[in-house]
Amino acid sequence: MRLSRSCSDACRPRAYRPAAYSLLVAELKRIAPIFPVRDLGVALAHYALLGFTTREYAGGGYGYAARGDVEIHLGTSANAAGPASAYLYVDDADDLAHSWRSTGVAVHMPVDTEWGQREGAVVDPDGNVIRFGSPLMKSSI
Repeated sequence: MRLSRSCSDACRPRAYRPAAYSLLVAELKRIAPIFPVRDLGVALAHYALLGFTTREYAGGGYGYAARGDVEIHLGTSANAAGPASAYLYVDDADDLAHSWRSTGVAVHMPVDTEWGQREGAVVDPDGNVIRFGSPLMKSSI
């Protein structure tokens, strides 16, 4: 079956549309993952330990954890589909891991990966995972 000319552009995936089309689409600014949590107070305390500034939504059941330009939303949910995850790009994965570990939080210490990152992870009390990584340093030799 052949697509009509009017549908061929509209039905084509965005990656294959002409560059001029991108001028008509809204610019993306930021993204904030939403982690499901059972106890908002426990979750906010955990992220505060990691150096995030936390606050609870005045209407209850929802909170925010922010550190620099990074923001994570926390929403109470008894019927969550499961834990969520996010990847955090950092300048020094080892420094961040040591900083977080010094607060008493369990940290999966960074390891070198075959894709050129040094990556670690931290898991919150609800099983949500923040993987974090920094580029491997290349030898100057």
